[in-house]
Amino acid sequence: MDVMVALVELLLTTELYNKDLNFTVDDMPHHIRAHYWSAVDKTVPRPVYVTESDVKQIYGVDGIRESLATLPFVEFEEFGSLITLTVFDLAWRWFVKQPGAREVVGKNPVLSSYFEKKGLLNASYEAAKKADLPKEASRAWIDSLLADVTGEKDSDDMLKLVYISAPDEIEQSLNDLVLTEDQLEEISKIGRAIEYREYLKRIGLTDIGKLLFVGPPGTGKTSMARAISRELHLPLIEVRLSMITDQYLGETAKNIDRTFYLSKRLSPCILFIDEFDFVAKNRSSDENAALKRAVNTLLKAIDNISLVRDGVLLIAATNHPQLLDHAVWRRFDEIVEFKLPDLDMRREIFEILLRKIEGEIDTEELAELTEDYSGSDLRVVLRDAVLSALLKERTVLTQDDILKAIHSFDNRMNLKTREAVT
Repeated sequence: MDVMVALVELLLTTELYNKDLNFTVDDMPHHIRAHYWSAVDKTVPRPVYVTESDVKQIYGVDGIRESLATLPFVEFEEFGSLITLTVFDLAWRWFVKQPGAREVVGKNPVLSSYFEKKGLLNASYEAAKKADLPKEASRAWIDSLLADVTGEKDSDDMLKLVYISAPDEIEQSLNDLVLTEDQLEEISKIGRAIEYREYLKRIGLTDIGKLLFVGPPGTGKTSMARAISRELHLPLIEVRLSMITDQYLGETAKNIDRTFYLSKRLSPCILFIDEFDFVAKNRSSDENAALKRAVNTLLKAIDNISLVRDGVLLIAATNHPQLLDHAVWRRFDEIVEFKLPDLDMRREIFEILLRKIEGEIDTEELAELTEDYSGSDLRVVLRDAVLSALLKERTVLTQDDILKAIHSFDNRMNLKTREAVT
């Protein structure tokens, strides 16, 4: 983005936000909102001022002071490095004539609202709201909620149990995954449930938003949970049940309660529980009373959480569904199956993995040679092929590079199988 266009976007946005109290913090575009966000107030407090340092931090540009002289409607105050608009009308008239202005406005709800009323730049407030990221997508939002949690009793122990990701920190999107029609449909259902959350609450349909992901290792359960976080702009709280199981089983039940409590404090969010079978085992298969209490605590916690009521989407994942207690299954409103990819899916996975890699590759042949491979296995194969090519100082991949990597992977798996049998 041109430095001056970026500066004027910031000045116009902050002035409109300061003057029009109908604008909420959600109307402030994501990149500006994140910079001015107040963890204490959980909003962007008015009035908002613009300094030379703000421009540098938001847009990553430096040395704008020398360029300000080209803008007759901008004033720079040496004291405090404050930048202000002197004539608002001149500023917006200059802005609309600049290349890239329409693209900028398309992701800025404040400016879109203003220019839509003027019939300029094909601006649409509703379209800009959809194109922009909500406040929940940023680390700043999460940190402001965590600030309230920190200092509570057992807060340190509670925060050690989980890994929290902001949606804008997650690199993998749904476009990076090869999903089945059923999996895509479940994502669409959840999106609709969030959109119509108040309606569902009003009609009393609150037992929604508890998904159980079932399938072999490496089939994309964790990747899909992370991609959903990015797609739906919901913070992701990840926990592995093996990590919250304490040598004192009574503490395990407390850890489960702490995890679910934290998810409600950070809502709206996704609570993703991996290795779900580690605790949610069939109670009849284990005579340990403390472990049975841990299972009961987990079941009760699942019962007491809701996407509609609490704003928490619960996703649990297991590689071993046969170990789950029978009472677990009916706690989930949807069971999402993850199978090993078929021929067409393997070809699509290879095509996605090879998108940024130069080389003439026959993905059809690769797909045929990798039956029973998981998506994770295919990534390992490609990684080995790339590293082997780099050893020869080549960044262009060949079919033979990947075929050798497949052969090497097969040998490792055969060795692993023989060791397991022995």
